[in-house]
Amino acid sequence: MSSSLWIEIKSALPASKAEFALDFSEKIDSSLVSLLLQARELLYEGADAAAECLQTSQIILDYSWEKLNTGTWRDVDKEWRRVYSHGCLFKAACLCQAGASQDSVAEAIKTCDLGLLMGAAIMDNVLGRLINVLQKHVPGRKRALHDEDLDESRKKPRTESVVTPGIKPEAAVSRIHCPSLEHFRTNYLIPQKPVIVQGIIEHWPALKERQWSIGYIRQAAGCRTVPVELGSRYTDEEWSQTLLTVNDFIDKYILCQDGERCMGYLAQHQLFDQIPELKRDICIPDYCCLGEGDEEDITINAWFGPGGTVSPLHQDPQNNFLAQVVGSKYIRLYSPDETEKLYPHQSQLLHNTSQVEVENPDLQRFPDFAKAQFQECVLHPGEVLFIPVKYWHYVRSLDISFSVSFWWS
Repeated sequence: MSSSLWIEIKSALPASKAEFALDFSEKIDSSLVSLLLQARELLYEGADAAAECLQTSQIILDYSWEKLNTGTWRDVDKEWRRVYSHGCLFKAACLCQAGASQDSVAEAIKTCDLGLLMGAAIMDNVLGRLINVLQKHVPGRKRALHDEDLDESRKKPRTESVVTPGIKPEAAVSRIHCPSLEHFRTNYLIPQKPVIVQGIIEHWPALKERQWSIGYIRQAAGCRTVPVELGSRYTDEEWSQTLLTVNDFIDKYILCQDGERCMGYLAQHQLFDQIPELKRDICIPDYCCLGEGDEEDITINAWFGPGGTVSPLHQDPQNNFLAQVVGSKYIRLYSPDETEKLYPHQSQLLHNTSQVEVENPDLQRFPDFAKAQFQECVLHPGEVLFIPVKYWHYVRSLDISFSVSFWWS
């Protein structure tokens, strides 16, 4: 495998070191630029220099990682993200240069994913192209997978049951089947009125010929590294984040194979930019063309987790189509007019999030919450909920769930 893999890796890289540009601003220390130049030199020297190249790459990664984790993320200079991506590129290539084992291939994929998640785009998405090459050499990835995993997960004992609430008819979000663009614009977009739209994603491969199951997601993305939220909701004090492969996330938090009932959520992640195979299974709803931006301005996020995951009551600065692919979700909606009764957090960080626990409110602390008017629904597979900009929404998964959100202006 190693020689054929290296030939494929080389084809994704510049043909020579002279064509491998390393241009950085003066913000990057000259000593680090020297290490980058050294790593490039070693990469093109061949397998004999692979160990030294790997060591140099790790120094680059360790140094730039410190820069990425100093201060707030928005203040990290893009140049340091580019340095980190180059370090990931050198490390991944070196791992495959001499006698690449299965473990080396897995480590190289993880390294490229870290570059995609934490770094900046370089060299015409070279890290994504390397992953495409590397995944062909992951044993068993192409074999057919079935839903035995899902059946197994249903049999596993849960330490807590997931309650399906009854929907009050007077508060139910209305449903409409495949409205015309003009009808949707006039009756829902302009008046900013929530609605469940049916019949507009039934053609998605994710719901038909490539139906998303645990097995299919393992097959398409199991070896990829993704950010996972730990804890039932992001407002909890014990909430944190970690990086896991999709396989590890499924084993621990979807199937609970270690027997513990702990909560993990792959939430608000641009998974489809990271894994184009899954993006081919979905389509942007036509109604997004009614917005002001271009298609590339639409933010597409994945939401994948077990029953019981919660997104606390919050609002977003854009219109949202929430498409349900797997499982069901209970959703509560409040108009922006009700904001004062929802007790938003005072801090700048959480100003768009309510302090109230929606399904178990402390009415002594938040007495006006009981007066707030709301709408509610259970969103089922194949349905799409339109959530207008700034509309408050609370979401709870009723079972294993995979949703796709489209944020548009």
